[in-house]
Amino acid sequence: MAKIELLLQALGPGLHRDVLKQLLGVKGLTRFVASVSFVREEGVEAIVNELKAKASLSTFLVGIRNDITSVQAVRKLLDLKVKVLAFDTASRSTLFHPKMFLSVGAAEALAVVGSANVTFSGLHNNIEVGTLIRLDPANDADAKFLKDCLDSVDDLPGRFPDHVFQIKTAAAANTLFDEGRLTDEEVIIAKPPTSSVRKGDRDKLKPIKLPRFSSPARAKRVGASRKTATKRRAPAVAPTPISASKASDFVLVWESNPLKERDLNIPTGASTHATGSMLWKKGATEDIDQRHFFRDEVFAGLTWTHDAKLPHYERSEADFTIVIKGLNYGTFKLKLSHNTSKTSKSYKQNNAMTSVSWGAAVAIIGKRDLLGRLMTLYRNGKTPPGFLIEID
Repeated sequence: MAKIELLLQALGPGLHRDVLKQLLGVKGLTRFVASVSFVREEGVEAIVNELKAKASLSTFLVGIRNDITSVQAVRKLLDLKVKVLAFDTASRSTLFHPKMFLSVGAAEALAVVGSANVTFSGLHNNIEVGTLIRLDPANDADAKFLKDCLDSVDDLPGRFPDHVFQIKTAAAANTLFDEGRLTDEEVIIAKPPTSSVRKGDRDKLKPIKLPRFSSPARAKRVGASRKTATKRRAPAVAPTPISASKASDFVLVWESNPLKERDLNIPTGASTHATGSMLWKKGATEDIDQRHFFRDEVFAGLTWTHDAKLPHYERSEADFTIVIKGLNYGTFKLKLSHNTSKTSKSYKQNNAMTSVSWGAAVAIIGKRDLLGRLMTLYRNGKTPPGFLIEID
């Protein structure tokens, strides 16, 4: 007789990550099946050890052509020797969207049916619901439910041979990427804002306080994106990054740590002076030298001139579209400064050397409702480049 448990991730105890590990650890496992809409490499990495041990018994049925399932995730599964089936509806308006996980053991079967995908957020941070069902294969009703679940996956290639197919090699995954059916995790493209400029103040609702896990791959991926922002690299069988961005795409190049008063030009006391600017610091981005990264990489392609009065400073300006909490506040021409001195105390202490002056944008930036939020910076591939700042 089936036993049912509720998993309400983020609002209650338990993570989908741990439940999937439990499924892969079923005694006498003969089969593990994951049927999900989206798969990302860091989602696979969250269960990689357990999956590697049971790879020959595992099948992933994943949706593609959805702008989320990535070539890196598929190649990771293939590297582990997991069987990968793709479901391609051939239409972006019709998604393959079920989320179901099944484990069949010698004396027990487990099923999880709910909302979670195999992404880092889906297994850790999102508010996700799942029903964990413990099945007894000796029970007729349980056995029928288990068979129906397995058949719902196994019958698909025969029912839809053009749309459900096995991805057997990394080269085949790269071909799907070239055809636009898999995405590249190394290129994180800005999402369009939910609205255009509007009158009135934005809401003051603070972010909900829930347990949150940091993605180990996120910071590294931010830094990698800058290298592929304007060029598409030829596909390769080896699991190397490949870019799919257009010149007009805004591609992620940097992410902040939680924003503080100094970043947002909010005085901390009556005697505090707001500078009107923000230093471009390392933030959450790994493996960068903040003294050079912004001037030489992020803001390369702009016209820089030496300040006549302070010749060790270079000045430039660029167009920045600013999106805050989903609202597009339009495009601002912001001034940039870079201290070129390599003998200064700041340089010797490996401090930030590049800054942005908020100008008229300080009216929307300098607000306490933004404290603790994250700022992301995107760059497009135009000449000269344009930029997008999002705070969410």
